[in-house]
Amino acid sequence: MKKHNFYAGPSILPAYTIENTAKGILDFDGMGLSVMEVSHRSKEFIAVMEESRSLIRELLDVPKGYHVLFLGGGASLQFCMIPYNMLQTKAAYLNTGSWASKALKEAKFFGETVEVASSKDKNFSYIPRDYNLPSDADYFHITTNNTIYGTEIREDMDVPMPLIADMSSDVFSRPVDVSKYSIIYGGAQKNLAPSGVALVIIREDILGKVDRPIPSILDYRTHIEKESMFNTPPVVPVYAALQTLRWLKQNGGVAGMEKKNIEKATILYDEIDRNKLFQPTIQNEEDRSMMNICFVVNEEYKELEGDFLQFATSHGMIGIKGHRSVGGFRASTYNALPKESVEALVETMREFENKC
Repeated sequence: MKKHNFYAGPSILPAYTIENTAKGILDFDGMGLSVMEVSHRSKEFIAVMEESRSLIRELLDVPKGYHVLFLGGGASLQFCMIPYNMLQTKAAYLNTGSWASKALKEAKFFGETVEVASSKDKNFSYIPRDYNLPSDADYFHITTNNTIYGTEIREDMDVPMPLIADMSSDVFSRPVDVSKYSIIYGGAQKNLAPSGVALVIIREDILGKVDRPIPSILDYRTHIEKESMFNTPPVVPVYAALQTLRWLKQNGGVAGMEKKNIEKATILYDEIDRNKLFQPTIQNEEDRSMMNICFVVNEEYKELEGDFLQFATSHGMIGIKGHRSVGGFRASTYNALPKESVEALVETMREFENKC
């Protein structure tokens, strides 16, 4: 039976990425050695870093004045590094879910923070829009896609201070105007690579404006100067990321991904809206994520929730159980998920509906 991988992360990767990473683990660049056992300062691995940075710049149209970094610690370490490097007076945060809340919590260690708006009052089921930003904020932090709750910010905001975005789960899924952001960051384990590396795209001229001493490894300037080689980078995830970036370029880039992702999400949302057994957790279509589609069983059929999960699993739908904060189901439709998997899930939902 074919398995359809809807895990929220770590999640599905292109077959191209898996196959070519496996080859590199066995024999890297014809060296007769594994990519796991060569020096990260070898010319062969430096070429991996350089090509990866170059492809990211090309795919996202990164302007001059920005640096592309590969760092350890995942997005969670960035929750600390950002205020360490950026928060001098005050920071503003938009709270749209669990990861946004965690980023806000870490920032409080470094100075005054302002939660400009939150959707916690309705279990993070919408994107707040009616809020004011403090004019003296050093930066404004947003989380563009909320994997647990299924909301997404799909616009590139215009704000009067540096804009920082956690794009862990929707980077490379659509075109982005990088010039409107001072930092874009994210863990790799959704649309880029296995877990273990974080991507950071940062505008250099925003740095060096806080008066606190910063430990070398937590200072972005260190990693810019050393080109992500201050300490040993996570070589296998970076090598896997290169394969995904090549795959993205071969498959229409981020514009091509956006077209496919909208098509996949539309198919599934249409079925959720139609099917008598289910309802979406995000009512406002404008706020619905294209990456993490959350839905629950309608109240009158609530006793069938466990039955549907078992039924779907037996039909090859893997990883669709919703997060405990929301319940129900979550289908993650990242770049590498083929449309055929979404169609298979829809057919499973219809078959279960017909049984009831």
